[in-house]
Amino acid sequence: MQNKIESRPLAIGLTVLSALGRLVPHAPNVTPLGGSCLFAGSRVSGPLAYLLPLLVMGLTDPFVGGYTKLSPVIYGCFLLNVWLGRRLMKQVSAMRVGATAFLCSLQFFVLTNFAIWATGAITGKGFYSASLAGLMTCYSAALPFWGRTLAGDLAFSAAIFGIYTLASRSLSAQRTVTA
Repeated sequence: MQNKIESRPLAIGLTVLSALGRLVPHAPNVTPLGGSCLFAGSRVSGPLAYLLPLLVMGLTDPFVGGYTKLSPVIYGCFLLNVWLGRRLMKQVSAMRVGATAFLCSLQFFVLTNFAIWATGAITGKGFYSASLAGLMTCYSAALPFWGRTLAGDLAFSAAIFGIYTLASRSLSAQRTVTA
């Protein structure tokens, strides 16, 4: 396997390419962005791991619905995916990728839907009552969206980490043959 310095361009390229996948037509909530952020946290060193997803989101949001009052929460959730990748993915295995992608989807579901409910509760203009019952109704209504987010995060995380592993091995084998 290559060392980190040799694999850095590959990791950066895969992060950017997969995050740009949000511009390709897709089913609602099924995008590579969650998996891309998890991958960036695991494989891109330094602050660049956080900056790449922010940059891609900032540049592509105008093309996929624009910025909303919840954009800071959404960006924060994706940055949390990067952080989880840093903390939980030092040793990559299929089980870790799947478990961490699940955790990423779960935190996104919990935090973004809490923000939707809280924003409505504070302004008095929400769809849900400013009560625990309203919060539970908000979460219940969002379950189908979470299912799609979870499917996207699991599938794209597996694909991104798998492509990286195959490409790294291929590049390493090429260097061995030419050496």
